[in-house]
Order: sequence, then structure tokens, then C-alpha cells
Amino acid sequence: MINSRQRAQLRGLAVTADTILHVGKGGVTENIAMQANNALEAREIVKGRVLENAGLTPREVAENLATATKSEIVQTIGSKFVLYRESEMLERDKRIKLVK
Repeated sequence: MINSRQRAQLRGLAVTADTILHVGKGGVTENIAMQANNALEAREIVKGRVLENAGLTPREVAENLATATKSEIVQTIGSKFVLYRESEMLERDKRIKLVK
């Protein structure tokens, strides 16, 4: 569980991160969940966007993906959301170092 200082740190990192997940009218599919899972392993922080035709709010999409990928929601703002999960694959020195 991340605290408010860690959440603020991750929000700062997310500003420069590219939006790599796009959720459309299909909603949160198994394929989207797999993409999110792979991205979290490789990057630890993932920014996604919910398209207008998705029929779900960004909060709903973030909650569904967080459950499917065992990650945490950093923020949802507008049509975008940010997820975080510590990577098992990345070497220790390449992982995001969270503040205490």
C-alpha cells in the first residue's frame, strides 16, 4: 500500500510518462489487462487513457485494471489514469525508489 507522499512522487513521475494504454469501446478486456501487466513489469508505472466510446469512467477502468494486475491506482484525472506496481523482473537499481 502506498502512502500519500509516495503517491505524490509517482504522480510527478507520471507527468513525463507516455500514455501507453488506450481503453476503447471493448472496455477492460483480457488483452488490455495483459498489456497493462506486461507494461507494469517493464516500467512499474503505467499511464492509460479511456476513450469516449468506452462506456466506462476512468475510475472504473483503473479499478478493474488494478484488480486484474494486482497494482495500485496512483490517480485518475480527466480521461487518464495512472497505475503502479513494483516490478519483480527489473534489477533493484532500475526500480523506482519510493520515499518513506
